[in-house]
Amino acid sequence: MFNATVLEALAAADVPAFYDEEGLLIAHSADVPQSRAPFGEHVVIQPRNRDGSGYYAVAWEPDGLPDYTEIATVYETPGSDVNLCARAVAEWFTTPRPSAGGVLLAALTDWGITAHTDDVGMSYAIPLDPTTPAADSRNQPHLSVGDRAPSVEHVPAAHTGWTLFIHDQDGAPIGDPLFISGDGGPVDCRVDSAAVAETIADFLTHPAH
Repeated sequence: MFNATVLEALAAADVPAFYDEEGLLIAHSADVPQSRAPFGEHVVIQPRNRDGSGYYAVAWEPDGLPDYTEIATVYETPGSDVNLCARAVAEWFTTPRPSAGGVLLAALTDWGITAHTDDVGMSYAIPLDPTTPAADSRNQPHLSVGDRAPSVEHVPAAHTGWTLFIHDQDGAPIGDPLFISGDGGPVDCRVDSAAVAETIADFLTHPAH
């Protein structure tokens, strides 16, 4: 059932996929022939749990065949939403590739808010003083927003919820999160990004801040 269900969902999302000689379900870009898929970037989809439930999609690329290097977890959930898994894989092969962070930045832009990412794409910093240079954004009181994943580079369909903290000038978080969403499973990225962006805007414009 897993095999047929995933293949059908990928086909509906216009993602070509096939089983290789080892029984791995391989999804690949539509502009790559099936015969060439194992020789380039591709996504392997497997059951997440021992009973065959859930979905685990991982992107790989060759690293001196027959070896491969794992690029990223494209999608992971213990649940049964195969269509969301297929959508995440489809987004992975979209050019340019969308990201949850990009959706968040667009939502912040609607409020005129600039956020600064770190060097490893784990979270964004929003200085309380908007004149703070980007390089100093984490050395001053600021807000940080990150994904439970944790990353901001995953595709929107794999988004699991934003968490927002206020930090002091030493970078230490103060108190409980100002905003937190999700419970480990996928969360609608656009709705969640709009909600956390509004929370950030309200915080920054409050007279006490």
